[in-house]
Amino acid sequence: MKKIGVLFGKERSFPYGVIERINSKRIDGIVAEPVNIARVAQGEATDYAVIIDRISQDVPFYRAYLKNAALCGTAVINNPFWWSADEKFFNNCLATKIGVPVPKTVLLPSYEHPTDTSNDSFTNLAYPMDWQGIFDYVGFPAYMKPFAGGGWKNVYKLNNLEEFYQKHPETEQLVMLLQEEIIFDEYYRCYCIGGKHVRIMPYEPRNPHHLRYVANFSPSAERYKLMEEIVLRINQYLGYDFNTVELALRDGVPYAIDFCNPAPDADINSVGQENFDWVIETAANYAIERALAQVPGQDNLTWGEYLKKSTAGQPLSQ
Repeated sequence: MKKIGVLFGKERSFPYGVIERINSKRIDGIVAEPVNIARVAQGEATDYAVIIDRISQDVPFYRAYLKNAALCGTAVINNPFWWSADEKFFNNCLATKIGVPVPKTVLLPSYEHPTDTSNDSFTNLAYPMDWQGIFDYVGFPAYMKPFAGGGWKNVYKLNNLEEFYQKHPETEQLVMLLQEEIIFDEYYRCYCIGGKHVRIMPYEPRNPHHLRYVANFSPSAERYKLMEEIVLRINQYLGYDFNTVELALRDGVPYAIDFCNPAPDADINSVGQENFDWVIETAANYAIERALAQVPGQDNLTWGEYLKKSTAGQPLSQ
């Protein structure tokens, strides 16, 4: 018997929905359940052939558990080693190398010194930084947001440099991005599962949270295909099994705004019934596929084209 486990926090509709859907298919030798952790000892395998991770980004104990599980042969969705290493600024840097349009973005040092550091810790950081050059490059309006992490947390829209100087102190020890605002005509949030299944959802980020999937954008077949190709390219290079990509269309060009969402919102109350049904069905089928292919004791993780090409000494560009 191969078990598929779902590791989750306070969310309910997606975890229990995907467990129920997997079990309803009655695949011989496959069963799904919530992950149950009673002991974590080094080098000991878990009972799970596959684990769908929805919470380790917020719980370091879970992330360490998943790395040990992966080392012992569990196929973890998503790869916990890559997820630990990845962040939004790197995503943008990679996009510039694989032909994906992204907003102009600059990395900012934290306003306050990190704990246990002092001025001497920043010997290599210019002071003052080239703030005017940064502002000229990004332009205003701009968004300032954390370089890592998800959710709409600590995000600021800045209309001018005075607002930047006012708001930057509020970020304290957070490392931030300053990013060009893309004034969009259309906006889409796109699920990608297994590096091959894409669902492009009209999305309006300016609406209240519960109404963001209520949007009337309707892409042409040509534009739909272009967005699908971008979503697949991003996820295949990053190596995410389950992720969302947000695309803002300006003058017909899809800009990837945010594509480091490896535990994306999949709650029925926010994404709506049709999107929920798709993500449950697709995630269930993909988890079963991974369970059937899983080989105990071997590496069953997904590794992205970035790492594969880097270790092989190949150029990133397609």
